[in-house]
Amino acid sequence: MTDLHSDRLVRTATTGRPVRKDEIELADRGLYVESWLPERRSRRKPLLFVHGELGGSWVWERFLHHFAGRGWEGHAVNLRNHYWSQTADPASLSIETYTEDVVAALERLGPTAVAVGHGLGGLLVLKALERMPVSAYVLIAPETPSELREPVRPHVVRDIPDAYGKGEIGWSTLPEMLLREHRDLTLADVLRVQHLLGQKPFESGRAKRQVLAGVSVDKGALPDVPRLVIGGGLDRYSPEPDVERLAEWLGAPYEPFGAHSHFGLVLGEQSYLQVAETLRSFLESHRL
Repeated sequence: MTDLHSDRLVRTATTGRPVRKDEIELADRGLYVESWLPERRSRRKPLLFVHGELGGSWVWERFLHHFAGRGWEGHAVNLRNHYWSQTADPASLSIETYTEDVVAALERLGPTAVAVGHGLGGLLVLKALERMPVSAYVLIAPETPSELREPVRPHVVRDIPDAYGKGEIGWSTLPEMLLREHRDLTLADVLRVQHLLGQKPFESGRAKRQVLAGVSVDKGALPDVPRLVIGGGLDRYSPEPDVERLAEWLGAPYEPFGAHSHFGLVLGEQSYLQVAETLRSFLESHRL
C-alpha cells in the first residue's frame, strides 16, 4: 500500500481557499483513490465517496472541490476496473469484490471516515458497513437491498451480459434525448457523462445480476451512527419511492430533490450544489 503525492494546488472559485490534490494508491488491490485536501489540516472527518455502475472518481469532482474548499478532505475511490484503477476482467468482478474495494478504502482512512455512496455505491457502502466502523454515512439515490426489492423475472437477470457499457443504461443515444430525460443537466454535463461512462463494455454483469436478484443487507450489523438518505424525483435508475422506503428501513432522515435526476444529484453543473449543501448541513449538525 503506497501513497502518491502530487501536491497540485488549485483555488476554489467559491471560497478562494487553496486546495491540494493528491492520490492514494492501494497497490495490493490495484485501486486508485483521488483525494482533494484543504491547504491546512482540520478536525473535520475525512469523506469517502463511492461511485456507482460505470462511474469513477470523476462523478465526485464537484463534491471534492466543494468540500475541500470548506475544510473537509475528500477521497473518491475508483472501484476495480473503473477509471484510473487497475484493469480487470469484468466477468471476474462481483458485489463481493467491489465491497472489498470499499472496505480497503475505509481501512486506509480509518474509523472516523464518513462514507458517501451514489447508486450502486450506496449499496456497496451498506455492505462494507456490515464490517467497518464509520462516523456517519450518506446514501444518494442508492440501489436497494433484497429486503426492499420486488422480485424480478428470471429472464431479466439472465439477459444481462457478462460485461456492459453505457448503452445498457441508455447513455448511447443522442445528447438531445438525454437532455429531455435529465432536465437538471446542461449539455456540457451530458457530453461529459457520455464520454466518461466509457467507450467499451467494462462494468460487471455479474454484479448487476446480483443487484437485480437481490443483495441482502444485515441491518443489525450496521453501525448506529448518524445517517442520511437522499433521492431524486427525476431518477429513473433508483426511483424516489424506493429510496424513501430504504430511508425508513434504516431509520434515517430522507431528503428528496424533486427536480433532480440520478446523475444530476451528484455532478450537474447547477443541480449538484443543493445536494452538496444538504450534505454539508448534515455534517455540521453532527459536528463531523
